[in-house]
Amino acid sequence: MVAVDDGLHAAQRIRLAADLAHRLGTRLVGVAACVPDYPRGYGETAVPMGSAIEDIRQAALTRLAGFEQIFREAACRSDRVEWRSDLDHPVRFLEQQARAADLVVVGRYAQNEGVSLGAAVDLGDVLMELGRPVLVVPPGVERMEAKRIVVGWKSSPQTRRAVWDAMPLLRRAETVEVVRVNDGEDASEIEDVARYLALHDVKAVPRRVVASGWTAAEELQRAAVEADADLIVTGAYGYSRLREWFFGGVTRDLLADASVCSLMSH
Repeated sequence: MVAVDDGLHAAQRIRLAADLAHRLGTRLVGVAACVPDYPRGYGETAVPMGSAIEDIRQAALTRLAGFEQIFREAACRSDRVEWRSDLDHPVRFLEQQARAADLVVVGRYAQNEGVSLGAAVDLGDVLMELGRPVLVVPPGVERMEAKRIVVGWKSSPQTRRAVWDAMPLLRRAETVEVVRVNDGEDASEIEDVARYLALHDVKAVPRRVVASGWTAAEELQRAAVEADADLIVTGAYGYSRLREWFFGGVTRDLLADASVCSLMSH
């Protein structure tokens, strides 16, 4: 399932999702929603009457029709496609439709993304509310080979869930590095994870990274570059989202800066 809008990089994100669906032999569902731009008065909603409210509603439906056109043109790589849209809050609608998906693909917006008002999805809300693994695609990326994958390991329910959710991709990868930034704990933990993955036909090797003053997210990105990987798998919001908003964390930093795709589960 891919979240669709009219942003600058929407077509590239859809092409990535379509190519992935084609390689995995699955269907691709495009999903979009937007909230009609009803004017608001001071302190409370001021809903216009008569033909004005219908004009605003029709304008929103026209935007959704444009989103569908973007999706169908960019999704030609996929053999089976389906479209779902509605006048609704985009994250709420995506959450409802995620019941029909194994994986939800969303995009990280560039500063000049230009998504229509009321159609953008908040990545933090998506990760917290969907209950599905989420593939976050950086702006400008339109293909993910996933031949080499880095697993950012931390002993948390979120990371364990992410590893299991990513198993179809991990099994197809040529190499998988289980990376843990040195925090003084027993290195045998990532060796155990690598052995576990090997039992599931994953070509995994453990790698312990000594902290060098970089953040954990930066260390993971460096590990991905060194491994020539184009996918990082990790848990999302092991700490509370509020704490990460104040003090930083791997999830927040990857959402803000990662140059490769990130598959995250919460």
